Amino acid sequence: MKKAILGKKLGMTQKFLPDGRLVPVTVILAGPCTVVQKKTMEKDGYEAVQVSFDVIPENRVKKLVTKPVVGHYKKAGIAPARYLREFKLEDAKDFTIGQTIGASVFEAGDKIDVTGTSKGHGFTGVIYRWNQSKGPMSHGSKYHRGVGAMAANSDPGRVFKNKHMSGQYGVERVTVQNLEVVEVDGERNLILVRGAVPGPVNTLLFVRNTCKV
Repeated sequence: MKKAILGKKLGMTQKFLPDGRLVPVTVILAGPCTVVQKKTMEKDGYEAVQVSFDVIPENRVKKLVTKPVVGHYKKAGIAPARYLREFKLEDAKDFTIGQTIGASVFEAGDKIDVTGTSKGHGFTGVIYRWNQSKGPMSHGSKYHRGVGAMAANSDPGRVFKNKHMSGQYGVERVTVQNLEVVEVDGERNLILVRGAVPGPVNTLLFVRNTCKV
């Protein structure tokens, strides 16, 4: 990837485009991220940068961060943060430890992919989870919101893997591709993205240039 950043979803609003159209936008607090470690081909077998996001107050470090991770931050001379992730950037070797990555790496008009954790909906049935159709709702049918046929006849006589059934819905890694950056506020590290992104407010987001051209 060419550029990437960690961010936090702040919520949604709307914005007028220069041509007068009103579009929904998601506000993302993108960065600042700090380079904590560089992965090199000679030492690690691949090139990448390890970045931190959302610095933790000093009085909360002992509660939220383990001693090995604190030592990792101390070696780099950087304050411990809540999130630590790796980016396999094309120009990873050009970064330096302690360098800051801000929202200004993106600009209006860029196409991006946003990855996050979707909202949790708890244990749900097949109609809500998989959008299956309901059965007849009259009293005589006695089968309204069931899963339907479970398996074949006596041969093979079992339920196949990946059968759509009831279960936990949501709380999974989701990527929305090819979103458009409407506006970038470099001073406040804000990115306005047209449309919706995964997850609830304050969820961690991984923003990168789109893989689709």
